[in-house]
Amino acid sequence: MFKKILIANRGEIALRVQRACREMGIQTVVVYSEADREAKYVRLADEAVCIGPAPSAQSYLHMPAIISAAEVTDAEAIHPGYGFLSENADFAERVEKSGFAFIGPRPDSIRLMGDKVSAKQSMIRSGVPCVPGSEGALPDDPREITRIARSVGYPVIIKAAGGGGGRGMRVVHTEAALLNAVTMTRSEAGAAFGNPAVYMEKFLLQPRHIEIQVLADTHGNALWLGERDCSMQRRHQKILEEAPAPGIPRRLIERIGARCADACKKISYRGAGTFEFLYENGEFYFIEMNTRVQVEHPVTELITGIDIVVEQIRIAAGEKLTVRQRGVQFNGHAIECRVNAEDPYKFTPSPGRITTWHTPGGPGVRVDSHAYTNYFVPPNYDSMIGKIIVHGATREQAIARMRIALSEMVVDGIQTNIPLHRELMVDARFIEGGTSIHYLEEYLAARHQG
Repeated sequence: MFKKILIANRGEIALRVQRACREMGIQTVVVYSEADREAKYVRLADEAVCIGPAPSAQSYLHMPAIISAAEVTDAEAIHPGYGFLSENADFAERVEKSGFAFIGPRPDSIRLMGDKVSAKQSMIRSGVPCVPGSEGALPDDPREITRIARSVGYPVIIKAAGGGGGRGMRVVHTEAALLNAVTMTRSEAGAAFGNPAVYMEKFLLQPRHIEIQVLADTHGNALWLGERDCSMQRRHQKILEEAPAPGIPRRLIERIGARCADACKKISYRGAGTFEFLYENGEFYFIEMNTRVQVEHPVTELITGIDIVVEQIRIAAGEKLTVRQRGVQFNGHAIECRVNAEDPYKFTPSPGRITTWHTPGGPGVRVDSHAYTNYFVPPNYDSMIGKIIVHGATREQAIARMRIALSEMVVDGIQTNIPLHRELMVDARFIEGGTSIHYLEEYLAARHQG
């Protein structure tokens, strides 16, 4: 097992990884930008190294600075968290070539899954169902593009092969708009991701976003840890997640979970990962795989009792998974609300100093956050400052506990999206369960008109 790990991230995930390391008796090195000098995890680390000024490009995305920090502190491994360099195959490769263990998948796996076209092709070969669409990147021939769209059937969605995070996609409802949409998405993709390739998929009208958590070690073992429903999202950004997904027959979940675990074996996957699907009319359609720990991993931890970050570290150290598939037990229901420093309805960022920070407690309540009273939320990064996660014996109990937790949570000095979460916890459609990925935007539009 490693004696010292460098955490190449910030915010709540840096603290989360640090806690796992401390529990395992592993020393931690934290890297931080000048904007994060006051962060709680910086003070708690065994060693902390400033790697540059506030802008991400000069700090958390600056590979030489991170690897140098690992070298000067004699760290043995690097945990990338999520976001930043976590799904950057070049970074994973440089980490390993520099003599450190990368706590994540092999660089070739990150590349395979980072390109949405190659990811889809590998999933089709592995028997994982995919959304109907083009068999690869769209050709240059306009007539062939039109033919593919007709065979798939409108509406279609044009997506950047190297895209992610809800960027680089455009819905097309008519043939008249098709070629212009392809041209525009190509130019955007080239500018944003350095890869102009785009592909086409059938645009599902009212799907849910369901994902399967997987773990795979280097000894040929792979398992799935249940599903999460992440349909409550705005502009493809999730704000609330739950596990298990309400209203989906268990046999369907078990079938798709087994296929995901089998796909991990076929592509020699290593570490934690998430298969993301659209689910509509009893069918699952693969859309992408995230080759890292997810923001919403705690809901899976609460229903399985398995520490996903600890398992990541163990796998990277060459150890076998601590559990087999038949040993994975699912208990109760968990819900996570992301706490963002932003206007709850306009979603404009609200950086600044937190004058009061009071977190909830009680049975089944967990808060993952690096924030505290007098903490300054910098304007340079993502607006998420924490997560409230609850667990209950039933979904009804979990919702009741989340309502109580949200009512107890006090954040002054900045705006947060807690008022929106409080509304959603009493919303009839959310309580019923099974809302589509479009529900939140429709809810917000109706609220604005009202």
